[in-house]
Amino acid sequence: MSLLLQPIYSIYEWYISRNLDETNMPEHIAIIMDGNRRYSKIQGNINTIEGHKKGVDTLENVLEWSIDLNIKIVTVYAFSTENFHRPEKEVNGLMNLFVKSFQSITTNEKIHKHHVKVKAVGKLELFPEKVRDAIKEAEKSTEKYDEKLVNIAMGYDGRDEIVDAFKKLAQDVKDGKLKVEDITQNMINKNLYTEGLPDPNLVIRTSGEERLSGFLLWQSSYSELYFTDSLWPELRKVDFLRAIRSYTLRKRRFGR
Repeated sequence: MSLLLQPIYSIYEWYISRNLDETNMPEHIAIIMDGNRRYSKIQGNINTIEGHKKGVDTLENVLEWSIDLNIKIVTVYAFSTENFHRPEKEVNGLMNLFVKSFQSITTNEKIHKHHVKVKAVGKLELFPEKVRDAIKEAEKSTEKYDEKLVNIAMGYDGRDEIVDAFKKLAQDVKDGKLKVEDITQNMINKNLYTEGLPDPNLVIRTSGEERLSGFLLWQSSYSELYFTDSLWPELRKVDFLRAIRSYTLRKRRFGR
């Protein structure tokens, strides 16, 4: 952001924040963090991993903004099962970045000051041991917190999540613990990777793409959707506030 525009955006941020309807704020925001690789290409002089590192910085900013707005739950799409098919150099670089990012959570002052619980969800068994160890370290350092929650979806695919939930229920039916006619939506919720959390009120996707890409397919059936053209590493606070404002201005009817 240029020095000329910075004061203007600061005023605009203040204006939007001041006019948010505090009685209609989202409790749970889900974010598809899209655009790291395109950001790298546009810059021209940085490699893909540098773009992902910039994306980590943006995530830290968004979590701070969410804390300041008293948003209780944030769920972010960090790595899909399909992402494992990207070039080997990029995948290896991302694994190292995951390790550093999760390790940094243990000493993150804002995370601990505001009692933010951090949890990774998805097929974590697909990741190298060093990543799983870093995840366990981060989760353990925040496991006693209950004021706010950050879910990081890794090795995640919404269809796989639903299939896995039904497999668990099918096994209970097979074992005689459950009758088919007794299966409810609430039971399915409890067997998802997100383990019965409230559905996201708002799903935000960056980079101009307008699709969910398999993210929280079951949970987002009544979520409000917001798409912004900003690439994830370039997301500004004013962009985030616009998404929140858009949500607060909408009338949610839930099919009624």
